[in-house]
Amino acid sequence: MKFADLHLHTQFSDGTFTPEELVLHAQKNGLACIALTDHDTVEGCARTAAACAAVKMEFIPAAELTAEHADTEVHIIGYFLDTENKTLLERIAQFQTVRQQRIHEMVSALNRLGVPLKVETVFALANCKSPGRPHVARALVKERLIGSLDEAFERFLKKGRPAWVPKTKMSALESVGLIHQAGGLAVMAHPGLNRTDEIIPGLVEAGLDGIECFHTKHSTVMSERYLLLAEQHHLLVTGGSDCHGYSKNKPLIGTVRLPYEHVERLYAARQKLHTTNGHK
Repeated sequence: MKFADLHLHTQFSDGTFTPEELVLHAQKNGLACIALTDHDTVEGCARTAAACAAVKMEFIPAAELTAEHADTEVHIIGYFLDTENKTLLERIAQFQTVRQQRIHEMVSALNRLGVPLKVETVFALANCKSPGRPHVARALVKERLIGSLDEAFERFLKKGRPAWVPKTKMSALESVGLIHQAGGLAVMAHPGLNRTDEIIPGLVEAGLDGIECFHTKHSTVMSERYLLLAEQHHLLVTGGSDCHGYSKNKPLIGTVRLPYEHVERLYAARQKLHTTNGHK
């Protein structure tokens, strides 16, 4: 049997692997297909595609868009994105600016609390257009201002903590439309983490194509529930490890193995979408 991991991150957002390292780990785990789903960016797709081509592995260009629906943050993954789509790149650039501004605000909040972290340190460590809270946490640990990433989130960066800053997000409905106009399929990421299954029917009406049923933080019971929901709403099924690099000295890639039949269904749905919309 062939397997895929369709939820992976690199240094182009908040992962620690380069695209080449990610593909090396995918190869070690015997994966037939991977998707790069960095947050609010497609910057790493070209290098990941080249690394996959070198080892004859299938690659799906993707991005995980931060959105909200009914006051709930949701992450919508766009698969098979045209990474040169002008509208997509313009909209993503706006949200990258929001992310960068948020880093300034978080560091200012930390400074007011007496934590002497410099914003330049965070940006140098992040070294990407789409920085996030994990980069602030890593910078705090690197500068020995805090003991661990967990402590950084618990004391300062989690929602409700003193250095947490809310993030401006696009609506989930807009993200679905943005993905479709860029030739992609829109899939709701890790619904089990949102605990808001009631919003799924509304997103389906707006054109949601699938849900991520298999995820590192989904229990077997959760996965079964989302498989049933996918069947009820005629949605595609995806899954992935949500690997961000080394977690507790071991990468998550390979811990979620999506049966290849689901990848084939994605390809078929993409073909149908392109035929309907006149995409090449």
